[in-house]
Amino acid sequence: MEPDERLAGGAKLKKVFQKYASLNEDTGEHVITSVVFVRDFLRWDVSDDAVSLVASVADIGNKGYITFDEFLAMERVMRMPDAHFRLAFRMCDKNGKGTISVEDFMRLMKATQAYKEVKFEKNCSWMKLHFGKNLQRRMRPDEFPQFIASVPREHIRQAFQNLIKDSLDGSIDAIAYTNTLVRLKGPSITKYLEENLLGTITGQTTRISYAYFTAMNALLHNVELVYRIFSDVVEQREEEEITKDQFDKRTWRFSEAITPVQTTLLWRLLDHDNTGKISLRDFRLLIPSMTVSKETKSKKEDTKSPLSAAQQVAVQVYRFSLSSIGGASGAAAVYPIDLVKTRLQNQVTTIADEVLYKNSVDCFKKVVKFEGVRGLYRGLLPQLCGVAPEKAIKMTTNDAVRGYFTDPKTGSIPLSAEILAGGMGGTAQVMFTNPIEIVKIRLQVAGEVVSSENITALQVARELGLKGLYRGARACMLRDAPFSAIYFPTYAHLKEAFADKSTGVTAFPGILAAATLAGVPSASLVTPADVIKTRLQVKPKAGRAPYTGLTNCARRLYQEEGFSVFWKGAPARMFRSSPQFGVTLAVYEMLQRWLPYGPAKKVEPVKAAKIGVYNPEDVNFDHIGGFRNTDRTFANLEQKLGLWFPRSGKIVSTELSDSGDFKIVTTEGRV
Repeated sequence: MEPDERLAGGAKLKKVFQKYASLNEDTGEHVITSVVFVRDFLRWDVSDDAVSLVASVADIGNKGYITFDEFLAMERVMRMPDAHFRLAFRMCDKNGKGTISVEDFMRLMKATQAYKEVKFEKNCSWMKLHFGKNLQRRMRPDEFPQFIASVPREHIRQAFQNLIKDSLDGSIDAIAYTNTLVRLKGPSITKYLEENLLGTITGQTTRISYAYFTAMNALLHNVELVYRIFSDVVEQREEEEITKDQFDKRTWRFSEAITPVQTTLLWRLLDHDNTGKISLRDFRLLIPSMTVSKETKSKKEDTKSPLSAAQQVAVQVYRFSLSSIGGASGAAAVYPIDLVKTRLQNQVTTIADEVLYKNSVDCFKKVVKFEGVRGLYRGLLPQLCGVAPEKAIKMTTNDAVRGYFTDPKTGSIPLSAEILAGGMGGTAQVMFTNPIEIVKIRLQVAGEVVSSENITALQVARELGLKGLYRGARACMLRDAPFSAIYFPTYAHLKEAFADKSTGVTAFPGILAAATLAGVPSASLVTPADVIKTRLQVKPKAGRAPYTGLTNCARRLYQEEGFSVFWKGAPARMFRSSPQFGVTLAVYEMLQRWLPYGPAKKVEPVKAAKIGVYNPEDVNFDHIGGFRNTDRTFANLEQKLGLWFPRSGKIVSTELSDSGDFKIVTTEGRV
């Protein structure tokens, strides 16, 4: 997934800043020194000479340190799509004049490894086009992106021109060609390309013309664009192989970006089996970040052993236990409201019948008055016994169906699939829900009848028998399936909306709020089915004919009590279901965080990326807000703009302290 580019909160950025800051005795304020900012925070492993230059992207005025205000300003820049251009301009404009001279640019160029490999001539006609005939013109920020993006191509041209000084036909030796390309394009050269470039060229010819030289450079410069086009051609199918002719026919409209010479080189590089076809998997060998990610993923997959049967059972027991605790917590928390809801729904309101309860509050008061506080918890025990399998089946089914329809590449899932997953989860739980519901309801309404006999759940179950325990099952399914179909998609989207904008993690209050709010529409819209289920499952009063089925019950309710009967207890149901599911899911998810399955993983030190290599595993957990784009932005600086610097050789690592916080360690000993 792409990093979250939204702003982090100021308080969180302040906390991160303080982690790396030290007290400046001259100013009396906390600041981050240039070395710490570049090597420890940004994790850009550059030489000592380049530290000050890189730090100038945030250090306004070259003070040697970064203040909190400058840190905030840097974070805002990092969330912009053209951040790499802005940072490159800042490195040129170290004095903050707002424009740059040719000397400002050359100071930046001379610090790069590309310049140290192959000198860049400033007194060339190309530079004079940008800075004037006498090289005295100053360049504005709006002009700079076009200029700096063209510098790598001009550098390549100059390198080729130097190599053909003694050539009569304008071509260069293949070995000189590959050496020059690798030296200048360092970060853009993957290990595969470096190992196969010379063999690919010498397999065809020992001399390279300027056309092929620039074609290869353009291919490497635009490799991600070409990859996207190739991906569209094969419709993103990983193993789909196509021929060069098929690719050319589909890409004629991109002729300015992809020339026939470039496609020829592409096939020479990747068609290592001489089949005339290449695939998307082959193409990724040319993209630095994808190559590393792919190798890392393969390594992880190779070392990951499948779970044994015993381990799989242990995982299911773990999930079952947590869902049981969550479900029991939710059920117990709102059970009095559920009892009031049941009493109201069971109350017949024809003219001939006496109304026992006026409303939810009146019902609550009378239960406490005549039955005591314990009366509010009649039928709780069977409810708790059934919550475990009910919630486990519902959540497991929902998660399984969601997983089936979730796109493995993007992590997205269609809304229709979310609704289907929830509906199937609700349907699957009915086999456990219905027996528990009917026993619970019989016990909840038992207090309405004056009797010295204390009715138990076991007595109710024996009286009903196996068939009777599933009375009203169709109505139960008509309630639970739509409820879950509405609830789970709503919860998933609300949870995402309440997530922290910088980390993407939803805290306990956000989970509780999302789970509770999702229950409001879910519970209210299925109240008619719940009323019918209650009337079918409750023991009929003396003198009243029992309902013979779902349709019969619905028709009689409408004829005898009117349309409003279908919405009896709706407020009580919302007040019960919403917080119940809020507590259930909040407890379940927090238990997963507090009691993760399996042993705690050891945090291994993370080495800084080598020069020219973008390492996606070098993750700094302090990169929040705009700083989440740090790796991508600096990869663009190196690979797109050619601004890669000599490395320092100093190892930067992240370790876990005894207190549970991450600390930074370098070979210089800073902690």
